[in-house]
Amino acid sequence: MTSLDKPTEDTTTADRTEADARAVTEAALFDAFGGVRGMVETVVPGLLFVTIFTINKDLHMSAIAALAVSLVLVVVRLARKDTVKHAFSGVFGVAFGVVFAMMTGNAKDFYLPGMLYTLGLALAYIITTLCGVPLIGLILGPVFKENLSWRTRNPGRKKAYAKASWAWGLILLAKCAILFPLYWWADTAQLGWVLIALKIPPFLLAVWLTWVFLAKAPAPIDVFAEMEAEEKAAAAAAGSDAGAGGEASEAGGRHRREG
Repeated sequence: MTSLDKPTEDTTTADRTEADARAVTEAALFDAFGGVRGMVETVVPGLLFVTIFTINKDLHMSAIAALAVSLVLVVVRLARKDTVKHAFSGVFGVAFGVVFAMMTGNAKDFYLPGMLYTLGLALAYIITTLCGVPLIGLILGPVFKENLSWRTRNPGRKKAYAKASWAWGLILLAKCAILFPLYWWADTAQLGWVLIALKIPPFLLAVWLTWVFLAKAPAPIDVFAEMEAEEKAAAAAAGSDAGAGGEASEAGGRHRREG
């Protein structure tokens, strides 16, 4: 091996480590936010509602169709034994919208619960970050098997979570700044189509920024692996103590017999 070979190998190892970190981050984000299928399941009910309402202005038919397709998505996931958390959240969101719109008789109110949820989530990201416990860290910590270890043991990772939470909060606030004026000034169809248009792009931007921040952050501390190692060490120590006690008892017995 020449003196020029070693830096090349070190660089290759570092590149592989960085690539592995990026792959782990991508997989975690995909799992946490539902991936492409999760995005489709959040868009389809609202898209169906605004499409039907734009055509016939029938609130009841639009609402029932949106709720029905949400239930179908859940049934499909159950039949395939997939995770249903994203589909169920979609059903609850659509159900709240349907109930609200039916109670008020205003079709625009179908979108109001989701808009209020978006506003609340934006504030939650910002407030938790200001309090030193960024929400994105609470969401992704269990996915990365680090739980809350990033708060005290991994400051670089906590900083990345804070940046990501700020990104989510500000992006969602910007989305609200567009939608709430439209709720008052636009008609139901206009509000619905703008909301559909703003469903995925802001989400993808926030996820991408989260990936950028976390891919450059220190690796997560696997607290589950640490607990498992501690349990094995404790079991080994207990076995060693038991063995030492047995040897001591045997030695004592021999001494008494010899005496």
